[in-house]
Amino acid sequence: MLSGVALAPGAAVAADPVDVSISDVRAVDGRVSGVLTLRSVSQAQVDPGSVEGTLGGVSVPVAVSQEPPVNRAAMLVIDTSGSMGLEGMATVRAAVRDYLKQVPGDVKVGVTSFANTAGVDLAPTTNRKAAQRVVDGLASRGDTSLYQGMVSAVEGLGKVGDRSIVLLSDGADTVAAEPSAALNKATSALLREGVRVDVVRFRTDDPEATSALKAFASSNGGVMVAADDPAAVSDAFQASATALDSQVQFVMDVPAALSGAQPFTLTGRAGETSFEFRRSVAVGAVAPVVEEPASADAAETGLALPRIEAADEPWLIWAAAGLMALALFGVVFALTQPSLHSKRERRIASVAVYAGAEQFQKQPAKAQQAAITGHMVAAGDRFMQDRKSTKTTLALIDRADLSFRAGEWLLIRLVSALVAAALMMLLAGGAQFLVFVALCSATAAAGFLLPQLVLRFLAAHRAKKFERVLPDVLTLVATSLRSGFGLPQALDAVARDAAEPAAKEFSRALAETRIGTDVPDALDHMAERMDSTSLRWAVMAIRIQREVGGNLADTLRTTAATLRERESLHRMVKSLSAEGRLSAYILIALPIGLFLYLFASNREYIQVLWTDPLGLIMLAFGVVLLVVGIFWMRKVVRIEV
Repeated sequence: MLSGVALAPGAAVAADPVDVSISDVRAVDGRVSGVLTLRSVSQAQVDPGSVEGTLGGVSVPVAVSQEPPVNRAAMLVIDTSGSMGLEGMATVRAAVRDYLKQVPGDVKVGVTSFANTAGVDLAPTTNRKAAQRVVDGLASRGDTSLYQGMVSAVEGLGKVGDRSIVLLSDGADTVAAEPSAALNKATSALLREGVRVDVVRFRTDDPEATSALKAFASSNGGVMVAADDPAAVSDAFQASATALDSQVQFVMDVPAALSGAQPFTLTGRAGETSFEFRRSVAVGAVAPVVEEPASADAAETGLALPRIEAADEPWLIWAAAGLMALALFGVVFALTQPSLHSKRERRIASVAVYAGAEQFQKQPAKAQQAAITGHMVAAGDRFMQDRKSTKTTLALIDRADLSFRAGEWLLIRLVSALVAAALMMLLAGGAQFLVFVALCSATAAAGFLLPQLVLRFLAAHRAKKFERVLPDVLTLVATSLRSGFGLPQALDAVARDAAEPAAKEFSRALAETRIGTDVPDALDHMAERMDSTSLRWAVMAIRIQREVGGNLADTLRTTAATLRERESLHRMVKSLSAEGRLSAYILIALPIGLFLYLFASNREYIQVLWTDPLGLIMLAFGVVLLVVGIFWMRKVVRIEV
């Protein structure tokens, strides 16, 4: 008997076979429902008059509807073992691209891969770009955990709705300790959940692999297709996607007297092909509430909290990396903060260098400083103690007016390296193993060098500010001397009235003179601290004036005028060389910016540089040329005044 929506008649060629599979059979609210999927060249349709069903041995009317299921999900299960190779992975990427173009828009598509291990790389989602990005990032390496991959895929599809798997594999499972038990577990999961499997057997005639793949395909009426070239693989994937456009639903009412597990049969005809399915269905019980795995677009329905997949939205990667970097920085700051000095402590420490008195010796660490902080910083201090670069680093820290010890600065550089490596792990997860290691190592090295570059920039920036205000400072000293003040009183006026950073540096020099250091020597210390050639000239003028006599105010005024002329010439040269420097910046940034743009917009195109041996050679050669170009252009546009 038949009732419900009649289907439009479809003329099928008599010789055209039709593959029919059944899925999503369940009993809910006194009705048994399910989905029939048809595959045929001529797009045959189910003959409504031929569909009959029985439940518990009782004939039950069947209603058939051509409307597609409302909750459909498909999982692409990809073999990424070493036997696939670069050519095999390129074939997979092209086939998935065609599949995603053909699959109906309402079907959620997920990705599961298996090699040494297996797992869901992307939960089912309607975000086609996210699925393609995940597949593009897969790399071939390791063994074949086929059975675990199928179990993971079934679990990733959830418990409700029409669920299907498109499996591509080129060999038998090489990981399972007991292959027979693992195969039974995988097929039992498919039968229990009613998941349909379309198998693409890629370039293999291995009897063990063929037997396992046939078991998967036959578990719920799927198909297995042998494919030995990219075109055949693409056709198989497209056929699986097209089959989702040929699905019909059936519904039958459960007789009131039936309850518990009941045998269920469904027979009918599609085109010239007859089909019959036998299942066992539990009826008469309240349907359990099943929570689906939250997909990337679950937030759109507002029914479940979404599980964030980094591959779904690129900004999530950057946000996660930024939060991680902020957290690591907070940890390091919290660890080192108790050992940082206040302004008063720094002033006392600067005096202690010259006083050598007991009362100026450094106070012990504060009580709240954690033990781990002391150990980490002390270890860093010991490591940096006898290194040649430590003196230069401490000089840069002093010039930049930062309050870090050598050990603290080393910890900051190590954390920077860790954060940089973590960022590269997020971005280059799909690269080959050796390339992945090389990229992470190079990024970690760059992260370790970055704080030092920032320190040099801060030190140079403060030194330049000091050089710019120095002529005005010398003029102020000369004016004070002409007013009748002595040199120490003139320096005191500079410490109180001059602009930063001159005021702070002259204050330190004045503190040295108050504990017995000669004025020219204190100014020499400041010149070394700020690496100021102009101040060295001024100190030299003061020393000469002290030895031969003369008017110091006029000497300093002349020196200030000379420094102003030098600064004016420097700015003129900088303006004249601005075009060359801008050209150098553009030429340096252009290849880097283009690489980042292509990495974000067309990763498949750019990833040949690290997935192909010739691409790796080109990438290394390009980096070498870029470094040579940077140094060359730096020499061209840099003019000493």
